[in-house]
Amino acid sequence: MKTFFINDESAWEELGNGIRRKIMTWSDELMMVAVQFDKGAIGVAHQHDIHDQIAYVAVGCFEVEIAGEKRVLKVGDAYRAVKHQMHGVVALEQGSVLIDTFSPKRADFL
Repeated sequence: MKTFFINDESAWEELGNGIRRKIMTWSDELMMVAVQFDKGAIGVAHQHDIHDQIAYVAVGCFEVEIAGEKRVLKVGDAYRAVKHQMHGVVALEQGSVLIDTFSPKRADFL
């Protein structure tokens, strides 16, 4: 668990297909992750079995689909996808960033 996240001291982890992430910090019950997307990169629709997710648009713009409803979200907007709820995103601008929070932590990311 990290007490502090220093952005300049943390490298992006390449996930492929124009998506990269930085694990910011976590506890057993909560995790924060920065996810950066190239324009047109797709966060493929999926659902979580045990994780609730809240994401904040920190940079850029995304088309977000949750449970069949699509919205365009820009800087300052956010969304929530609870466990078992299908959700996915498409980045509409180069370098778009989501700050994802998960409860409980994503042990698979560590």
